[in-house]
Amino acid sequence: MKPDNKILACVDQSHFAEHVADYAAWVATRMELPLEFLHILDRHPERARNTHDHSGAIGFDAQQALLEELSQEDAALSKQAREQGRLFLNRLRERAMAAGVEAPDVRQRHGALVETLAEQEDGVRMFILGRRGQAAETTPRELGRNVERVIRSLHHPILTVTDAFTAPQQVMIAFDGSSIARKGVELIAACPLFVGLPIHVITSGEPGKGARRQLEWAKTTLEGAGFTTHTALLAGDPESVIAAQVRERDIDMLVMGAYTHSAWRSLLFGSKTTDLLRASKIPTLLLR
Repeated sequence: MKPDNKILACVDQSHFAEHVADYAAWVATRMELPLEFLHILDRHPERARNTHDHSGAIGFDAQQALLEELSQEDAALSKQAREQGRLFLNRLRERAMAAGVEAPDVRQRHGALVETLAEQEDGVRMFILGRRGQAAETTPRELGRNVERVIRSLHHPILTVTDAFTAPQQVMIAFDGSSIARKGVELIAACPLFVGLPIHVITSGEPGKGARRQLEWAKTTLEGAGFTTHTALLAGDPESVIAAQVRERDIDMLVMGAYTHSAWRSLLFGSKTTDLLRASKIPTLLLR
């Protein structure tokens, strides 16, 4: 099997899964790559409320019987979770096929989210995941608790999805002239994902010659690949500038480098990636 040959959509059993499925189908059809849905099952699902009284001292035989009973309950819960997951994945599979994806694959795995995705990375061109997940059904958290850990652990592009699918019409690159930002421009220039869509390249900061030169390079690279390109160098901090430009230019998808500083630097100064993800309400393609 050729490496990096599929789109991997990571889904959980929340209403956000349909948004992920729709964007994953759009990416897979645009890039003409196979699509796989991955549902990760918790190794230790929560048990339903147990009505047995386990208090007090019990003998060895009673302990063994209790362990066997709990083991049987675990097995039944695991079987139920697998069956629910199978039905859930089949619904997403049918949804993707209706959107034009040919024979999407589905898979369930037991394990932890971050470690499981890292294990899959060698065969993946792009990951798709919801910026919020099942826990967000009951909490107002803007950014899922695992999203930052996942993004930091992976090295391939990751599309983080926020809401119901809208076919992108305007794409914006948050460009800072760094090596990862330049790599992102080259990736977009060579990739069929955004063919036919205008690309806006926005840089924030002081309008020095270096910044203008980098911006001109990005414009030339993208126009050389056939893209209609709009550029701007604007004063202000990246979070405020990008959020304002997304609104003013009716941007449907944002492309940006992710966590380019060390975890220690982020701890000291905060993470612009996390700030931008929280501020942005549109799907964001993150490059590592």
